[in-house]
Amino acid sequence: MTTDGRKIPVGIQSFEKMIESRNLYVDKTAYVYRLVHTNAPYFLSRPRRFGKSLLLSTIKAYWEGRKELFSGLKIEELEKDNPDAWQSYPVFYFDFNGKNYQNGQALETVLDSLLSNWEDIWGASTEKGLEERFKKLLRKASEQTGRRCVILVDEYDKPLLETMESSDLVEHNKAVFKGFFSTLKSEDANIQFIFITGVTKFSKVSIFSDLNQLRDISMVSDYSELCGITEDELKHTFMPEIEALAKEQELTGEECLSRLKQTYDGYLFHEKGERVYNPYSLLTALADREFGAYWFATGTPSFLVKRLRRSGFDPRKFTDGTLYANKRMLTDYRDDNPDPVPLLYQTGYLTIAGFDKRKASYTLAFPNEEVKYGFLENLLPEYVTGVSAGSGMDILTLTEYLENGKTEDIRNVFQALFAGIPYPTNEVPFEHDFQAVVYITMTLLGQYVHCEQHTSLGRIDCVVETKNYIYLFEFKRDDSADAALRQINDMHYADKYAADKRKLYKIGVNFDSGTRQLQEWKVEER
Repeated sequence: MTTDGRKIPVGIQSFEKMIESRNLYVDKTAYVYRLVHTNAPYFLSRPRRFGKSLLLSTIKAYWEGRKELFSGLKIEELEKDNPDAWQSYPVFYFDFNGKNYQNGQALETVLDSLLSNWEDIWGASTEKGLEERFKKLLRKASEQTGRRCVILVDEYDKPLLETMESSDLVEHNKAVFKGFFSTLKSEDANIQFIFITGVTKFSKVSIFSDLNQLRDISMVSDYSELCGITEDELKHTFMPEIEALAKEQELTGEECLSRLKQTYDGYLFHEKGERVYNPYSLLTALADREFGAYWFATGTPSFLVKRLRRSGFDPRKFTDGTLYANKRMLTDYRDDNPDPVPLLYQTGYLTIAGFDKRKASYTLAFPNEEVKYGFLENLLPEYVTGVSAGSGMDILTLTEYLENGKTEDIRNVFQALFAGIPYPTNEVPFEHDFQAVVYITMTLLGQYVHCEQHTSLGRIDCVVETKNYIYLFEFKRDDSADAALRQINDMHYADKYAADKRKLYKIGVNFDSGTRQLQEWKVEER
């Protein structure tokens, strides 16, 4: 709760609870109106903690005829001349959140529990199979109410994403889905509306192959701001909370808005759409009156960072503007696809940074600083062992050394980092890990670092600038530190800092890939 009793709805996924508890609400009901007045089955992919459950809860309340919950919202005005509005339909809401699917029968147990609850309402079935029981429920509900059924599926892919490290479990859960949700096609006459959400769209899952008319609105301009919070929505709904955050952090209002944008904004789901904020992180920051990595505190899928390293992906692509994809690649995901980019996009670690209309291709990048630094912090332990806080190899320790010109201590950190790189495997060559560790470590230093900075004569591996020091790094592998320093001098990398009063260090580093050791470290002062 903030000033004047205003409530910020952090973590609230129930529309009923949101409204009845008088929480601040960003009105998305005009989108709901547009959706419910068509007969198409819909699919929407959005990252976790992006408001998908709240959206489905809102749609559920609409189809249940809960008119009182929509008082004063846009949909009330849109429905005012519709005599058929606010009728109650039988709603079957599948929520796959909050369950552990590591057990081989876990998905069947969840489905059985849902069906049993609905059978208490609509009448028990003599059928034994899950799909047959579901068919009977749809028919009974439709017959007893005189209205077709509404099917809402929240996070359908949770049983698949959670078991990605076990191909047997993934295939088992796909098979369960294939049998169960084939009902949606065979019972079309008894179904009024279908809306399915998830983080990813698995191309080989039968929900998508069986529902021929399924409309994927994940990258459709009309719905690009359906989940998430736009800049205008932020300012319209939360200005008192922004002012409270600014006061707490000793910022001006404009500085606070700029910091919020830099940290939590940036998600783009269509090239002509508007960028949106991560709602969970934004609302938590406003509630706590602090800037934090809230989205990452809820967990990063371990399989994702493991898969990224095993794929040989070059993490420098995250920030060098060379990550490209087309719409087909981004909207379909195959779990046997070695390319990690589609999954990184769908899970929210990458977003659209640019669009080439002629090539119909997207450039992808981190959406904001929370994602950039949070993801790289999670990724670094995949390349280096023993980098936890207090290890002497952590970023805060390295930052302290850089701020105070402790070149020998800086050397020791890099020596330890490189020594912590695991032995190469057939999947990932050592050169890849070496380059990744340098890039990730330097990038995590944040505002201090400019990686691969261009000059008129060449490209510096890394420049680190602090209040009192400038460091020019050149990294070599199986060469010599002298060669690295010679490149710095021959290319006149220091010239642009000629008038700068800060102390400048030129640092040549050579790494021996055979011994996996930092072989040479030479420093020249200006």
